[in-house]
Amino acid sequence: MSSALLEVSGLKTWLGKSDKPLRAVDGIDFTIQRGETFALLGESGCGKSMTALSLLGLNPSPVSRIVDGEVKLAGQDLLNLSEAEMQKIRGRRIAMIFQEPQSSLNPVLSVGEQIGECLELHFKLDRKASHQRVIELLESVGIPDPLQRIKEYPHQLSGGMKQRVMIAMALAGEPELLIADEPTTALDVTIQAQILELLKKIQRDTGMAILLISHDLAVVAQMADHVAVMYAGQIVETANRQQFFQQHQHPYTDKLFQALPSEQKRDQRLTVIKGSVPVLTQDFKACRFVDRCDHAWDLCRTTPPEWIQEDEHGVRCHLFSQNADVERTMLPQTLYSSPLSEVLPSERNVLTVQHLKVHFPIRKGLLQRVVGQVRAVDGVSLSLKHAETVALVGESGCGKTTVGKGILQLVSVTGGDVNFQGHQLNGLSERALKQHRSSLQIVFQDPYSSMNPRMTIKQIIEEGLSNKQFAKDSEAKEKRIDELLDRVGLRAEIKHRYPHEFSGGQRQRICIARALAAEPNVIICDEPTSALDVSVQAQILNLLREIQHEFGLSYLFITHNIAVVNYLAHRVAVMYLGRIVEQGSRDDVLHAPKHPYTQALLAAVPELDLTPNEEVTRLEGELPSPANPPQGCHFHQRCPQAMPKCLESYPEHTQLSASHEVRCFLYEESE
Repeated sequence: MSSALLEVSGLKTWLGKSDKPLRAVDGIDFTIQRGETFALLGESGCGKSMTALSLLGLNPSPVSRIVDGEVKLAGQDLLNLSEAEMQKIRGRRIAMIFQEPQSSLNPVLSVGEQIGECLELHFKLDRKASHQRVIELLESVGIPDPLQRIKEYPHQLSGGMKQRVMIAMALAGEPELLIADEPTTALDVTIQAQILELLKKIQRDTGMAILLISHDLAVVAQMADHVAVMYAGQIVETANRQQFFQQHQHPYTDKLFQALPSEQKRDQRLTVIKGSVPVLTQDFKACRFVDRCDHAWDLCRTTPPEWIQEDEHGVRCHLFSQNADVERTMLPQTLYSSPLSEVLPSERNVLTVQHLKVHFPIRKGLLQRVVGQVRAVDGVSLSLKHAETVALVGESGCGKTTVGKGILQLVSVTGGDVNFQGHQLNGLSERALKQHRSSLQIVFQDPYSSMNPRMTIKQIIEEGLSNKQFAKDSEAKEKRIDELLDRVGLRAEIKHRYPHEFSGGQRQRICIARALAAEPNVIICDEPTSALDVSVQAQILNLLREIQHEFGLSYLFITHNIAVVNYLAHRVAVMYLGRIVEQGSRDDVLHAPKHPYTQALLAAVPELDLTPNEEVTRLEGELPSPANPPQGCHFHQRCPQAMPKCLESYPEHTQLSASHEVRCFLYEESE
């Protein structure tokens, strides 16, 4: 009898009509041992989440159905259980953390009530015992002041807190297996590090196994014992962590690694996986990756590859088949990318921001009197040169997006100056501001919500052309739209379609085309790649670099992805609670960080290093409220090096070099 906790064999989950089904999960096999972390890796749409839902019998019926396979939990086949029997498994023996905690939590139930439901269902605890257990669970996942939090509702919690509540709910049933579906995708690196550390600690304490679903290779490197790569409904490679990160074999896996941005790749385009995932309604008679593979030959186009297993390393690829009757070619060690020299910014400033403040009033009572201010941006100064990329980094809630909106005058500016090419923007009337609007554009984080779903792509891009010389020339307008779509790598014929007909990466390209239509000098990019897979992210980053080469554009790039900053940025500004605490050249900030917050931010970034430094001090706690910032230095409550003076006053700027400045009392003597 097998000692494995979970054994999945031949699992097939199909969607849609039975005569032409979409094979979302098409015959996968894997095993999870007790106490280990098994990572399921791959792009969006490859079948990872549908696999997780199938294990719990949660795949939406009648839209989808499990047509074949076995799912055995400690020898018990879950697919043969009734719905009533599965209810005893869900939350008790197998629990799941979903990707988006806000949509997974019930907005009308308090945190305590939601966790208590699981305890009531599986353990029949009375109210007093349930209340005490909820308190213990909230403490175990690091939520401060659990007696207060137990009464609060999801909307009152930050993203990191919500994810911790989801973990507490999952742990309530004391499960043998925890399924974590992209548990940190939407979180900042500091909160992500806390959540990953928490999961590892719980695993050590309880011996629980984890099925980690992710598309982040660095997170997988830090967490996983075994890794499986999914593509188009199938597992194409499995290995233990050491083998996977040092000797991966499948061409698809190799391209995922090559698509990762880094400082070393600044002089080249990132590897892009050409084409797209094949339509899963077809009956495959060839390798599913064949049209996107650089190593495909005739056998790949006529015969599906068999699974080849050697010790713990398995791969589904003809390159490693002993029966292939053609000369096999091994994966090259060189990069697939083409050269792309780095753009060197000029000395001319196109945008200067001085002491920018954006405060939002807090109103209460029947008469809506102002009782306080949310200091979202509280004295930010930065500049942007011609053809330069300045990265603005920091945790969610620190005010990064509000800085971008304040520069564009999309929110009312409380104080300070925004100077664009010699013109002060704040204080201008809407009419006077209009002539500068086309030169300052923004690409939002969520491309779908930033486009009108009732407008075609042609109409969306036309908006940016409305003030141009060919606005009334329909033929010239049509030609310009075609040129813009071609420039962002989309076919001209798609212009008559609607936003919902495109993937996330395609929508972001359309948003960039809309921004380029106005022929801007500056584009503010607000987390434009945070929701994208690594391969699609590579396409967008290549595109941004190329159009900067072509048009000499300047970017204010708002992000919390340090790898993207390393690849794209010339200068970096680090923001904390409405203020910039450190800024300088990319090398200054990323390789010689001075502010304790910058150091903690960089220490929290997961890396592909298989031997992480355990001595690194992780940043604890969460960002304070901008409505009630701490007295003195805003960071002192979380700072491991805080001194008495940090509690009394906010530090002034200290110029460390011509290109590097910091606001911290640790360096005031070097002024």
